[in-house]
Amino acid sequence: MATVYLIRHGQASFGKENYDVLSPRGWEQGKVLGRWMSDKITPAAIFGGDLQRHRETVEAIATGYGAQLPDMQVAPGFNEFDHISVVNQYRPEWRDRQVMARDLGAFPKPAKAFQEAFVSAVRRWASGEYDAEYPESWSAFKARVLLAFDSMIEYADGGDVLVATSGGPISVICQQLLSLDDERTLSLNEVIANTSVTRVLYSADRRSLSVFNNYSHLEAEEPALVTFR
Repeated sequence: MATVYLIRHGQASFGKENYDVLSPRGWEQGKVLGRWMSDKITPAAIFGGDLQRHRETVEAIATGYGAQLPDMQVAPGFNEFDHISVVNQYRPEWRDRQVMARDLGAFPKPAKAFQEAFVSAVRRWASGEYDAEYPESWSAFKARVLLAFDSMIEYADGGDVLVATSGGPISVICQQLLSLDDERTLSLNEVIANTSVTRVLYSADRRSLSVFNNYSHLEAEEPALVTFR
């Protein structure tokens, strides 16, 4: 059987003007993963969404890998959902970044306060009760991720593949493989670490989850590199 390695992107730049770039820690996470992969994995193909943090994660992996890797093929179906839209529909006043910064700054741990709001916002979106308010519904998001996954496997034709993506798509793929309900799927998304590796074995139409959310490469080299946002 061949393997699909689903890789969550390195830490992005939370709180910065442009979130969609890797932080310095995110770059290091990718390099560590590349070093870990160098004597274990020889991918026949690499896929990723069209987000900058996906592309930069592949660049960081290639740096650590130290040998030629296939060029990344862009598949927008592996993009994360629009988290800005999801949060703004839950807290419309946060469209003003200064208001959001003020509100979060009132908490002892702003990052934790944002995470709690984010979880509530995602659950509102996934409930299906407010689909008309979002540019992409939860059900539409799941459908385009699974279509991208199926298309990628068809293209791979029995070869090992790396996919640089985000927590949402990884959770949706696991949902299909394990027949999870939406609540459990969203819970998975909350614990997927940056540059963690989730492995899916496949042969023809057979697909099985082999490993979920492995970030031992970070723990082995530098535990402080483990991040979830």
